[in-house]
Amino acid sequence: MTKVITYGTYDMLHYGHRRLLERARALGDYLIVGVTAEDFDKLRGKINVKQSLMERIEGVRATGLADKIIVEEYQGQKIDDIRRYGVDIFTVGSDWEGKFDYLNEFCRVIYLPRTENISSTQLREEERALRLGVVGNFPMLRKVIRESSQVNGMKIPVIHTRNQQLLEWARKQGICPAASYDALLDQVDAVYLATEQQAHGEQIRRALERGCHVLCETPVTASREECRELFELAASRGLILMEGIKTAYATAYNRLLLLVKSKVIGAVACVDATCTQLRDLSSREDLGQPSICAWGTMALLPVFQILGTQYRGLSFTSSFCDAEKRFDTFTKIDLCYANAVASIKVGKGVKSEGELIITGTEGYIYVPAPWWKTDYFEIRYENQNANRRCFYPLEGEGIRYELLTFQRSIQSGKSCSYISPEVSLEIAGTLEKFYQKENLQEIRIV
Repeated sequence: MTKVITYGTYDMLHYGHRRLLERARALGDYLIVGVTAEDFDKLRGKINVKQSLMERIEGVRATGLADKIIVEEYQGQKIDDIRRYGVDIFTVGSDWEGKFDYLNEFCRVIYLPRTENISSTQLREEERALRLGVVGNFPMLRKVIRESSQVNGMKIPVIHTRNQQLLEWARKQGICPAASYDALLDQVDAVYLATEQQAHGEQIRRALERGCHVLCETPVTASREECRELFELAASRGLILMEGIKTAYATAYNRLLLLVKSKVIGAVACVDATCTQLRDLSSREDLGQPSICAWGTMALLPVFQILGTQYRGLSFTSSFCDAEKRFDTFTKIDLCYANAVASIKVGKGVKSEGELIITGTEGYIYVPAPWWKTDYFEIRYENQNANRRCFYPLEGEGIRYELLTFQRSIQSGKSCSYISPEVSLEIAGTLEKFYQKENLQEIRIV
């Protein structure tokens, strides 16, 4: 028996894919097809895959040409697979000619002519590009604009900002300024909001009422009821509203959540998250968002995603730098659940180790600073010989994957967000309790 193996993404499986599989099938008696996992595609810079892994596997299965379907997940797997399955022939399209010659050491390598004038990339590009408008005054919009270029089928034609440096930089990228927010909404399909938290509610509502999808930097609002109304408005109009927390889309963070839920450290007893930065508090104009908005929502994310939103008690301890007690330079939030506790520390003008620690009954997970940009974490046990270190590349701080998820949600007509509406509502509710001074104790850091 002659065994043949081939690999591909098989996104939006088309005639060219089928023809290649037919040619591969004809080379032997048994065809193994490796479908590339999304995470591995990300490593190769291919983040524009539209279909899920299962959808792509089912597409290959539906051809009836594969005797066995496997998932390609890591660099070097081709050699492992050739050895494991006793493969005689490796084959791939001629557009990869020469790239896999090293496999001749393990089996025969054949490059097959590809079908001209058709590819998944071409099909994706033929679809109308999503026109995304960006709004805000924060320099981080530069990152968003840069990362959008990594998402196939997304264009940023216009920006609305009061930041002159950002505006001039955007002009050089070929992005036109909009005279007003409404003028921007007239020119786009969706909007990315990186504005002050106080403006979010009105801006989101106006965008949804104009038929625009919304990706809003966290928090959506500081009111649970308003947040709920906005999500309901989006749903009623068939639009997507997503809260933007880039960490939620980092591969390492997602793997961490899966491991926690699979009880690799037993039952979770405590979640501790810290996010701080040093700022010159004497320069009030450059302070930006208060600590609770700038960092609190980020720190609350793992708490609510791991322990849930049904806590029994919540309290705040804060230090303020203004008479109105709106700008907290430091805040500690303590949450008590039926079977666990959580503690977060956030601040501007203070500095601590920005780590995430998840305590369990059998071990703990340690994520070093800055945990919100994590590409590495450790699973630690009483028996140190059982400890594990986990590494996952982080590209674009998670922003490109956040944008990609937003695009997929719009294309599919249903939210694919990694942050559930329940979590967004609880984040909004927590901020609301803070501003209402509910269970808040004030300290003064001299």
